[in-house]
Amino acid sequence: MKIFITGGTGFVGGSVAAALLQHDHEVTILTRSAPQGQPHGSRVAYVEGDPRRPGPWQERIGEHEGVINLAGASIFRRWSRKNKEAIRESRIETTKNLVEGLSGRTGSETILISASGTGYYGFRQEEGLEENASAGQDFLAELSLEWEAEAEKATAYGARVAVCRLGVVLGRNAGALKSMAPAFRAGLGSPLGKRDQWFSWIHETDLANIFLFLLDRNDASGPFNCTAPHPVRNREFTRELGRALKRPTFLPAVPGPLLKMALGEFAQVLLEGQCAVPARLMELGFSFRYPSLGRALEDLLQED
Repeated sequence: MKIFITGGTGFVGGSVAAALLQHDHEVTILTRSAPQGQPHGSRVAYVEGDPRRPGPWQERIGEHEGVINLAGASIFRRWSRKNKEAIRESRIETTKNLVEGLSGRTGSETILISASGTGYYGFRQEEGLEENASAGQDFLAELSLEWEAEAEKATAYGARVAVCRLGVVLGRNAGALKSMAPAFRAGLGSPLGKRDQWFSWIHETDLANIFLFLLDRNDASGPFNCTAPHPVRNREFTRELGRALKRPTFLPAVPGPLLKMALGEFAQVLLEGQCAVPARLMELGFSFRYPSLGRALEDLLQED
């Protein structure tokens, strides 16, 4: 299958692209600046363009049987008005432009797999969140709702649309784990706030395999929680990460007010979280290689 990817040069996109190539798919990556040489070999093509802006790159979409939309500015920063607009534009405008590109495709059915986030649900404390749960009302929830609505418009052009609500993706030397590990290695790891907030996570390998799974399942459409089946509380994550790195985690929790002072509105993401479970993936028979956090961390940190 020929697959067109936005966000294919990032952490998650790179992992997904590598998995696609391992399964003999052909990949086209949209990038603002094509890399020198061929990082992934001859089965990867690079198209230059800004996904937030219409352009000639949209004409290439029709050549592909599948589209994976992973573009989006990082949310892991203070949410100033300017940063919020950049976060929103990178998701909404990119998705609008992708769908516009799909409008000219003819022939066999196309699948659009578009990212979203478990932030869709807002902050629900103890509620276990399956895909049929309602959206929240905070910034990330409203953004995710709008983002998903733009992706669903591709059904008007005959596309099968699957939306992946991503949890925190744990990768080897990348993503959230890369940011957290140095403090834990130094023996300075500690929980956050009240320590009982839920942390919905997923191993990078399982996430890449979910994309492969959804590409192959013609009956797979709509939203999917892309999280491990066993979310954990912040205190458990802290303990397991310390254990994996063989470091103590005896320090007191970082106070919530201190995090709010340092990170502003974004601190709420770290202090509250969601307990999302992958109900629809499990119903379809997807098998997680790393269902438990301990096993996932053991794999990701095995070289340390």
